[in-house]
Amino acid sequence: MTTEGCSHLDRITVTELPDSIAGCAECLKIEGRWLHLRMCMSCGEIGCCDSSPNRHATAHARDTGHPIVLSAEPGENWSWCYVDELAFVVPSGAVQ
Repeated sequence: MTTEGCSHLDRITVTELPDSIAGCAECLKIEGRWLHLRMCMSCGEIGCCDSSPNRHATAHARDTGHPIVLSAEPGENWSWCYVDELAFVVPSGAVQ
């Protein structure tokens, strides 16, 4: 998985996960549940994946136009571009 083919890397401003993640921001508000978490790489919002009942990460991308998420699951370092429908790993130092 490389960043080749993703035309939205310039939209990445957040590359590091927060030290502590309470859960999906929107699910916490509605007492919802989630399976896996994703972080918006434009603003840092934590949302739930498409396998979760509410699919908040995808809704956030659609509503804001923020195209790329980073998996917030322990041991995972892949990203997904919703627009290009592409999974990739952002190499360290590749995004300024």
